[in-house]
Amino acid sequence: MIQIPNYYKTENTMSPTAQLVLKSGEVFYGDAPLHQQQISFGEVVFNTGMVGYVESLTDPSYAGQILVFTYPLIGNYGVSALDTWESQKIHVRGAIFSELSSFYSNQSAELSLGQWLSDQQIPYLTGVDTRALTKVLRMKGVESGAITPLHAKLDHFESFDQINWVKEVSIKEPKYYGSGDKLIIAIDCGMKDNILRSLCRFPVRIKRVPFDYDFTNEPFDAVFISNGPGDPMRCDATVAIIKKAMAMQKPTFGICLGTQLMALAVGAKTYKLPFGHRSHNQPCLYIESNRCFLTSQNHGYAVDEASLPSDWRVTFRNLNDQSVAGIAHVSLPFFSVQFHPEAAPGPEDTEWLFQQFIDCIK
Repeated sequence: MIQIPNYYKTENTMSPTAQLVLKSGEVFYGDAPLHQQQISFGEVVFNTGMVGYVESLTDPSYAGQILVFTYPLIGNYGVSALDTWESQKIHVRGAIFSELSSFYSNQSAELSLGQWLSDQQIPYLTGVDTRALTKVLRMKGVESGAITPLHAKLDHFESFDQINWVKEVSIKEPKYYGSGDKLIIAIDCGMKDNILRSLCRFPVRIKRVPFDYDFTNEPFDAVFISNGPGDPMRCDATVAIIKKAMAMQKPTFGICLGTQLMALAVGAKTYKLPFGHRSHNQPCLYIESNRCFLTSQNHGYAVDEASLPSDWRVTFRNLNDQSVAGIAHVSLPFFSVQFHPEAAPGPEDTEWLFQQFIDCIK
């Protein structure tokens, strides 16, 4: 049986009803709905955003993860209709809060955050010492955990690194959007809806395809590679297709996981960050202009700069840890960024990258 040596409580959970158990042994107590009796496993990660919980919870990049919200109060503006969601459902395995607001004030809200999580059968804990939990994750790195009823016994933890999460969240059949003379192939690795909304502002047609759909024998004018969850090394089929498409030298733009997949397609390597970048205020330096942009990010892996081929360059750099935040080919129309220019949530300072992509399409 797993030994659980360390315990964390807050003043609000002196009589807790449930717990988050980390693989490293720490236990964080909290309160859970009475109906919540199942055990839910996931990779425990944290997001430091003050707002945007609806967008984050519906972001497919969080598939397989238990999301810790570091901001003290979450849920005060409720949950609005689908137009604020980033997909059709919540993708996290669980959610952890310090304080979950029981009441909300927002004229567009339709239900509370707690009710929404329960309706979608997503386990959650409130009253958790999220500050202490975040310190543990920053010190030890993200790791497997489980939301369980109080004093539940665990004899194993699920492993998530070997799972192709992109396969779990990608669409199954191609879909078309927009109208125009130029056709963009959008590889769906877990694409956020605001990316589609951003692309659809331009007079182009978009063919959204599954992660393993080989479009290279079809007519197209450009390629977009979306965000998505998990280890990019699990996406062999997608990388092979991207490599074939790039051989045609047509404009290619990637976001988040798209950056890592593009790097793998040209022979570079990726690695796992200790605790990832998940927030709405990550500072990134645009090397060409020496200007800093605040960016929205959600990823756990990065490109190994030393492994990039000589005809590729770093275009953006994360100023918190100096990791690669953008790459581009020195002469061909291939570029990608590790952050989210479409935001949702977060700053929209880098929306101009979509225009840059469209301008590459002749």
